[in-house]
Amino acid sequence: MAAYRSSSMAFRLIPAASKTITTFRSSSSSNGSISSLLRGDGLSRGPVFGWGLGGSRRAASAAACSPSDPAQLRSARDDIRELLKTTFCHPILVRLGWHDAGTYNKSIEEWPRQGGANGSVRFDKELKHAANAGLVNALKLLQPVKDKYSGVTYADLFQLASATAVEEAGGPKIPMKYGRVDASGPEQCPEEGRLPAAGTPSPASHLRDIFYRMGLSDKDIVALSGAHTLGRASPERSGWGKPETKYTKDGPGRPGGQSWTPQWLKFDNSYFKEIKERRDADLLVLPTDASLFEDPSFKVYAEKYAVDQDAFFKDYAESHAKLSNQGAKFDPPEGISIEHH
Repeated sequence: MAAYRSSSMAFRLIPAASKTITTFRSSSSSNGSISSLLRGDGLSRGPVFGWGLGGSRRAASAAACSPSDPAQLRSARDDIRELLKTTFCHPILVRLGWHDAGTYNKSIEEWPRQGGANGSVRFDKELKHAANAGLVNALKLLQPVKDKYSGVTYADLFQLASATAVEEAGGPKIPMKYGRVDASGPEQCPEEGRLPAAGTPSPASHLRDIFYRMGLSDKDIVALSGAHTLGRASPERSGWGKPETKYTKDGPGRPGGQSWTPQWLKFDNSYFKEIKERRDADLLVLPTDASLFEDPSFKVYAEKYAVDQDAFFKDYAESHAKLSNQGAKFDPPEGISIEHH
């Protein structure tokens, strides 16, 4: 979430992706070794090529009118779990869900102009926003799942993948609901600039500007920051982090980059412990990370989460679910549960 010019899952600003992207579809040409595309964060060093969404933008629009099917959502979740086991793409799937939802502006009432979790990040217009660089790889990974389950909207698929990635990495069970309606075309994408920027002179104020705009609180900001327990930053992509550390030199996936935590594919409260103690120069601490223990209000939550993982998991699950519902239009209005009771 908070440190933005990195190759982790979070909100961030990194150099723009190739301008040749259109929309997305799986391709047999990418099957050589999926892990060769990934650094545990799903980002590729190579050029990004065009990927057609079912052959036309009309296909994207056609999917916009149908709510998701609960049985297909459950099956898609099973397929995402299998995908995570082989690609180590937990961080970038979390990032995809967050970047689709994180454009929400509570002061705009009109859907989908208000932004939020409506699947619009799949369109070239939004995908080319600088903060979304590299997310084409997450879309490549998920497109076969979408092709298989036509009864799942993109908006739901992105949030399902994000929550499942957290849970499969050892994080809390997130109280998700589904039934999100898709934005139907690129004209419905939000303008660029709603996601956090990197290197701001007042990181705590910047975080509040972004998250308060979405109706989120200081507790939400700190809890969501804890998802940086997943992922790593790569200087050749973002200008942040080391090229390699003792924690990343052997992967999994493509080696290299600098992580926030030693076990950067395990979701726990170690992010807060490491940011507080700063004992290891091989672990990343960005200005937005440091602000969590410098800002008096943020520090209350950060100190608590550093010593109480249960409290962190409880608050994180609530905040993640809240973020995933931002700007979403549900059909039916109350949403759909896919848990068996």
